[in-house]
Amino acid sequence: RMLQDISGIDVYDITFDDKDVLSLFSSPDVLGVTKEQIMCDTGTLGVPEFGTNFVIEMLKDTKPQSFAELVKISGLSHGTDVWLNNAKDLVDQKVVPFKEVIGCRDDIMVYLMQNGLKPLDAFKIMEFVRKGKPSFEKEEWIKWEQVMREGNIAEWYIESCKKIKYMFPKAHATAYIMMALRVAWFKVHYPIMYYSAYFSIRTADYDIEAMMNGYDAIKTRLVELKGKGYDTTNKESSILDVLQVALEMTARGFK
Repeated sequence: RMLQDISGIDVYDITFDDKDVLSLFSSPDVLGVTKEQIMCDTGTLGVPEFGTNFVIEMLKDTKPQSFAELVKISGLSHGTDVWLNNAKDLVDQKVVPFKEVIGCRDDIMVYLMQNGLKPLDAFKIMEFVRKGKPSFEKEEWIKWEQVMREGNIAEWYIESCKKIKYMFPKAHATAYIMMALRVAWFKVHYPIMYYSAYFSIRTADYDIEAMMNGYDAIKTRLVELKGKGYDTTNKESSILDVLQVALEMTARGFK
C-alpha cells in the first residue's frame, strides 16, 4: 500500500512475467551487486515470504524460473514434512525434476486424476494426505496405497504422500506469490521507494549507528552478529535481517 501511495503506480497493473524480477529468485545480478557484496545468493532479501534463510536455501536448491515454480516453493515452505526429508531428497537424488514434486494439496488431486484415478478417490486421497493422516490412520492409508498402485501411480509418489503431515492450499500460495512479485517489481525498478517502504513498515529493530555509517560499518556489524551463532538474541536476529537489507541497499549505491 505504501509503495502504491508514494509511487502513484497501481499495483494491480504490475504483471507477473517480468524477466528481471523473476531473475531475483536465483541471483542478485539484476540489482547490480554480487553475491559476495550482499552476503546472499539471491536478490530476495526483504521480499515477503522469500527473505528467510530457510526459503533462500530452497531457492538455491531449486533455481525457479517461472510463476508456477514459485507457487510450488511457497507451498513447500508452508507445508510440514513436504520439502525436507521428502521432496528435497527426490530432487537431490534426481528421482524426479523439481517441477514434478508435490508442492500444494491441490497438486495431489490433479495429478491422480490426470493419471486415471476416479475424481472422488483422488479428492479423498488429497484430503487424507493434506491432514497428515497416513502417519496415524495406517490401516486406512494401506487401502489408499492399494488404490494408487492399482492406478499405476509411481512408488516414489506414494512414499512422498505417506511422509506429509500438512499441506498448503494452492490458492493461498498463489496469493502470496502475487504479493511477493509486486513488491519485488519495485525492488528492481523503483529501489529507493522499495527500501523506504521496507524500513518504514517491515522492520521494528534497527542498529541505526551502523546503518548511518554506510556499507563497511554495516558489514562489520553483520559479521560480528553472524559470528555469535546460537548465542544470538531474538532482537539481534531481527537486527541481522534489517542489516542484510541495509547492506544490499548501500551496495546498490543508496544511503
